[in-house]
Amino acid sequence: MAASEENSALFPIFVLTIMAIPIVPYTVTKLCSAATKKSKSIHCHCSECTRSGKYHKSIFKRISNVSTCSNFTVLLLWVVMVILVYYIKTMSSETQVFDPFSILELEPGALESEIKKKYRRLSIQYHPDKNPDPEAHKYFIEYIAKAYQALTDPIARENYEKYGHPDGRQGFQMGIALPQFLLNIDGASGGILLIWIVGVCILLPLVVAVVYLSRSSKYSGNYVMHQTLSTYYYLMKPSLAPSKVMDVFTKAAEYMEIPVRRTDDEPLQKLFMLVRSELNLDLKNIKQEQAKFWKQHPALVKTELLVQAQLTREFAALPPSLQSDFSRILETAPRLLEELMKMAVIPRNAQGHGWLRPAIGIVELSQSIIQAVPLSFRKSTSGSPDGIAPFLQLPHINETVIKKVVRKKVRTFQELLEMDSQERADLLIQTAGLSSAEVQDIEVVLDMMPSLTLNVTCETEGEEGMQEGDVVTLHAWVNVKRGNGLIGALPHAPYYPFHKEESFWFLLADSVSNNVWFFQKVSFMDEAVAVTAASKAIEESMEGSGANMKETSRAVAEAVEKVKGGSRLVLGKFQAPSEGSYNLTCYILCDSWLGCDRKTNLKLKILKRTRAGTRGAALTDEGPITEEGIEEDEDNVDEEYDEDYESEYSEDEEHDQNSKNKHQAANGTANKHGQAADNSSSDEE
Repeated sequence: MAASEENSALFPIFVLTIMAIPIVPYTVTKLCSAATKKSKSIHCHCSECTRSGKYHKSIFKRISNVSTCSNFTVLLLWVVMVILVYYIKTMSSETQVFDPFSILELEPGALESEIKKKYRRLSIQYHPDKNPDPEAHKYFIEYIAKAYQALTDPIARENYEKYGHPDGRQGFQMGIALPQFLLNIDGASGGILLIWIVGVCILLPLVVAVVYLSRSSKYSGNYVMHQTLSTYYYLMKPSLAPSKVMDVFTKAAEYMEIPVRRTDDEPLQKLFMLVRSELNLDLKNIKQEQAKFWKQHPALVKTELLVQAQLTREFAALPPSLQSDFSRILETAPRLLEELMKMAVIPRNAQGHGWLRPAIGIVELSQSIIQAVPLSFRKSTSGSPDGIAPFLQLPHINETVIKKVVRKKVRTFQELLEMDSQERADLLIQTAGLSSAEVQDIEVVLDMMPSLTLNVTCETEGEEGMQEGDVVTLHAWVNVKRGNGLIGALPHAPYYPFHKEESFWFLLADSVSNNVWFFQKVSFMDEAVAVTAASKAIEESMEGSGANMKETSRAVAEAVEKVKGGSRLVLGKFQAPSEGSYNLTCYILCDSWLGCDRKTNLKLKILKRTRAGTRGAALTDEGPITEEGIEEDEDNVDEEYDEDYESEYSEDEEHDQNSKNKHQAANGTANKHGQAADNSSSDEE
């Protein structure tokens, strides 16, 4: 029974240990994540972003951000753990080591006469014949009598001096750290113990496994439903026009689960009238087109109208009943667009190429949603090939201001960017009628915008040229510069109500054949991750080329300095296609800003496959080595597509004729400074 009680006393320690194993690392992870998020919160400080309240950390918002269900649960578990610690500490202080001198209230080494005298005095106080209290009886038997025996009996005293216990050496005992009532298997307690074992050892792991499997079977690693990925994959087409990307995007399974209520009919009808011009309806048959639109699945109608409310900035007119659905759509949009992008650029043909045209349309839709700019405003105009969409992402800029600015022959957003700050201020104040404070807000946003440059090389490791079937290594550095000196920052997006980090997509594509040869997502937010990735990639590349340790260390150090200076390494491989010359384009596309995308042009000349050992002869026959790599300044053949509005990448711009071909190596490099992408100058149906 005593052993049972000792095991029962260990139960709180057992519970505390089981609770601490998951809670402590989880809490540390949450705290580190919170600290990281705080360091990443580099956002725009213009008046529009301030008024939006998106980054305003009021006391109520801080409480709401902290008082989540998970945080409350963790806090409650920590309270339980503190109580257990206090209980264990109190219990341990009550548990005393057997010391006969202390029990008899004697000094160590007391004489036998003193021991007997003290024993008689305590017997009068605790003996059952003198004190009828059961607790006194128990204390007399278990402590006083045993202490007296340990000090007066020769054998007991010898055992105490040798082993610390009057009964001699104590055997090793093992027990179960469970409460006493569970260890009593007689009567109802046996059923409780059985339920405890079945619940903790069988049912709880089974429930956890079922929940995990059901969720993992429904969602991907990016918290996107597998049904959505399947739908996106089968609806993606190589000729998908940017204006048609919306139709694929809104068919996500997440949006199909949005409830459609009868009370939403009237607000949606009003919203339809506000955004009707953006729905690409045929005005000649407007009645038939409207009827066809409303005959779609109600969830699709609701989703598209709410997305258009974001693009046209008509969300202020939404009733409270639609606000929750509107927020749900916007919150999941970046994840869905990222997966839709992957569905466009993943290998689709025998050569392992994806599709460029839908990928560009997806990026354009993402930019428009984040900046709340209508897709129709991306159409090319007579004076601006970029349209007026990039202007609208700036604070205090509307169509009236744009018309006034255009009259002064500042017709493109790039021209506005390239102006001197004082000249730009004079233009906006004197011509557009803006105040000095409003111009200052515009300057703050312009300083936040990323300026991107590309430095791309392609080579076949260990060889002088490229032959069909070779593994070509692509090595690109993407650099970002901002007027305010930041590297990673949150975009100016006052109309997008959620935290959104900039993401960039690097694409190596053939714009004529609509093929994406290589793609990679690039981020400038986490410098530590970028340093690790670049160091590992450079080290593997140098070791593969046979470089020594000193050369490898120098290359890694240079890569680290580049990353800290605002560059990101893009390293990949692709198989050289069949013999011929290929005009390729490297794109770096931002999913959050309009007018910041860049591209640079490459030319690959692939030689016919020859027998081993004859590569050099083949190069001689084909011509100079400098013509066999990547060449600049080649005009790409324009390819026209039927679409409702033109992509800003649908027509390649003319390249700078001042090339540097004579400085290129055997496999060459692309020009370091990427070119701003152009909009097409015509609309086709």
